[in-house]
This record gives sequence, structure tokens and C-alpha cells, in this order.
Amino acid sequence: MQKPILSVRDLHVKFKLRGRVLHALRGVNLDVFEGESLAIVGESGCGKSVLNKNFIGLLDQNGFIDQGSIRYFGMGDKMRNHPAAGHDQEGRPFIDMAQFKSNDDWLRIRGSEVCMIPQDPMTSLNPLKTIGWQISEALELHRGMQGKMAHDEVIRILQDVRIDDPERRYKQYPHELSGGMRQRIVIAIAIACQPKILICDEPTTALDVTIQAQVLTLLKELKEKYKLTIIFITHDLGVVANIAERVAVMYAGDIVELGMVNEIFYEPQHPYTWALLSSLPQLGHRGEDLYSIKGTPPNLFKEIKGDAFAARNPHALVIDHKEQPPYFEVSPTHKARTWLLDPRAPQVEPPAALRKIKDIGGVKHGE
Repeated sequence: MQKPILSVRDLHVKFKLRGRVLHALRGVNLDVFEGESLAIVGESGCGKSVLNKNFIGLLDQNGFIDQGSIRYFGMGDKMRNHPAAGHDQEGRPFIDMAQFKSNDDWLRIRGSEVCMIPQDPMTSLNPLKTIGWQISEALELHRGMQGKMAHDEVIRILQDVRIDDPERRYKQYPHELSGGMRQRIVIAIAIACQPKILICDEPTTALDVTIQAQVLTLLKELKEKYKLTIIFITHDLGVVANIAERVAVMYAGDIVELGMVNEIFYEPQHPYTWALLSSLPQLGHRGEDLYSIKGTPPNLFKEIKGDAFAARNPHALVIDHKEQPPYFEVSPTHKARTWLLDPRAPQVEPPAALRKIKDIGGVKHGE
């Protein structure tokens, strides 16, 4: 049986804002398996980035973990004397990152174990330093390389991320490169750290469609070559279809559906997942308005009763407004948090438009 490299249990994250408390993550449970590509999707503000910032210690200063655990199994016994270290029921050593208290703890994880590719490469690169210097810095900090050894490794990494004429690019500055090349440089810096988990926070958002496809292909190649586990944050379902093996659908600070990519696209079970898929432009008809989800997400400053999506769900049951649904298992790899899967619930069919997804060839990974 596949074992997780990262295991999140009952994670609650809150933010203090102007004397009020915002409940950003509401009991998230998630396993990330070694070597997989997991996409986390949902509307803006659903908690995708907040969740992943907890994996690398970049939570904003006014944010804090209220309860829960984040067990990372990738370090073996390297931190066995740390107060947050332990062993699971099978004897596998882990470090609970939710218990970290200082930046010194995170320095042993960030970069060398878990690394992040941010959305905007231009604001992530130092405009005053050359490309070669910035990648060499990662090699020096995380792998102890200097001088000619570091230079040669930078050239090799630049070739791996498909940068042409790497010797010339080594001496250039970020403003001399295109947006797509700058994104490749950010990926190169992440790869130079040799992490086990690579978090991609919407890395193709600012790129045109052609360059986007090239970057996604590059990430898939690097995943195999460097034996990476990839967590991909996005709201673009087209990107999900191209890169993901599994998909977690987030809404209002919780994961409402989780499954293999073909299960999420072809057999979605949660009404919110139905709504997201119905919003695909490819499902629209010429001359008609594109589908949009009515209403707005709930106010996370207030306590949410029942299903957070109930107020926007045209198929909501009475119990949806009173009690949060548990996860119902659809298959060993697929589960959803919706009362519609309860045996006592009325039969509700997904929107007819979703039948067209197979016709447009949306899913490539799961076929």
C-alpha cells in the first residue's frame, strides 16, 4: 500500500484581523503520497495557499495553527531528538511541523525538504543579482557547493529546465529574460535545493497558453528525473487535467472532495465540484452566458453550521443547513463530503452539461 510522505490531520488555522479571528482552515485532513502529483483546486480564498504555506513555514505573522498535526515522513531519523519528532503505528519516523516554534526549525525543512515555486517569478527573483548567482546561492545553502563545482551544477540545471545558451544566461539579470524563462529560473532554483516535495503555487497564471503548456511539460519531466512529489495549487481545471494524478477540491477552508483525476472529472459527487466543472468555458454554448456559481462563499469570521456550500447549492437538503456532512466513500480512492451520498438522500443527477467533458477530452492523466 502506498504510504504518505505528508499527512495532515484535523488542521485548523486562524488569523487575527483587527481584533477579530478568521477561521481560514476548518479541520483539513489530507495525505500526500510520495511521488504523486496532487492538485488542490477551488475558488480564490478557499484556503489553497494558506494550507500549503503551513508545509513550508510561510504562514503570515497574524496566522497561527489552532489545532491539528502536519506529519512529514521524509527526514527519517534526522530530527529524532526534536520535541516534535515521533513514530507512527507502523514505526515510521516523522516530524510534526505543526509543532514548530521557531524559524530555526523551518530552516531544516524549507528548501532542502519542501520547496515552493511562487506565482510571480519577477517578484521572486532579485533584480540586482545575476541568474547564476541566484541559483548558486541555493546550491551553497542547501548542498554546500562553491566555485567551479557550483558553476558546473548551475549550467547542468539550466539545461534541465530547457534554458538555451546556459553559459550566457548564467551572467544575465532577470529583466533580460522573458516571463517564461524567468519562470524556468525559479523552477531551477527550487530544483537546485533537491527537495522531496515541490509546491507549485499557480506557476503558470502569468504565462500565455503556449508557454504554460511548455512549463507543465517541463514540470512533469522534472518530477520523474528528480523523483519529486508535486503539490499543484490552481483554479484552472485545464491545468489540473494536464498535470494531476489526484485532485483535492477545497471550499471555505476544507476539502470537500478528493479523488483520482478521472474520478473528479468524470464522476464528481459534490455539488461544488459540479459547479466548478460546469464553469469550464468549453461547456458553454455560443450566444449564451457562461455558467457561474451564484452567491458568495461564507463569511469565515463567523461560525459555519452545516455544509458550507449549502447556501449556494440548489440541491441542498434540510440537514445541509444544520449539520456538516462526513466523508462518504465512493471508491477506495474517491470520497466526498456531501449528504447527497447518504443512502437516505434523494437521488440527484449531476448537471447534464458535465456529460460533455468526455467529449472535449479534458482529462489526459487519467486516461
